[in-house]
Amino acid sequence: MIVDDHPLVARGIADYLRTHCGFARAEAICHADGLWTHLAQVEVPSLALVDFWLPEGTALPMLARLRAEYPGMRLLVISGDGDPAIRDKVHRLAVDGFVPKHAEPAVFARAVSAVLRGDAWFDDAPLAAQANDEARSLPLSPAELGLTPRQGEVLALMLKGLPNKRVAQQLSLSEQTVKEHVSGILERLGARNRIELITRLSGKRIDV
Repeated sequence: MIVDDHPLVARGIADYLRTHCGFARAEAICHADGLWTHLAQVEVPSLALVDFWLPEGTALPMLARLRAEYPGMRLLVISGDGDPAIRDKVHRLAVDGFVPKHAEPAVFARAVSAVLRGDAWFDDAPLAAQANDEARSLPLSPAELGLTPRQGEVLALMLKGLPNKRVAQQLSLSEQTVKEHVSGILERLGARNRIELITRLSGKRIDV
């Protein structure tokens, strides 16, 4: 079972679990409020992959409830947010593992296999790789992209995979203000959505 509010991501992971990790079934849950109804209607999954950041905030309350109500279910957290504190928080919650979304597919498969065996997976290597990749990325200033300094700050955090709620917290802004900045950035750079924007700016970073 994959819980991620981005349908493309959730269904992509579900397909990968079926084709590369030996799962006969993999369900993608894109609306967290429907999770508990779903679980009541199906056989308890052997594994749940949960995105740390959901529209309503962190997945920590959900993870705690899953651990309490379904102790036999293995829990693997995924996130596009590279903040090491996230891994520490889920580790303390007795979650079975953590994998950053930028990890190589082979690393993800090893993590899934380890967690299903009953082992923990909190590998430091993927985060270190992210830091090295960032050091080699091409720096761009907000002005070069025709953005305001504040838009540049928002974009820099978007490129790190942070959702609007996390961006708002980092910059001490309201989530609505961040949404307005994101809309302005997309319009200015001619991108239809965040995925297209992040893909277009792959290998680049915003210096703010």
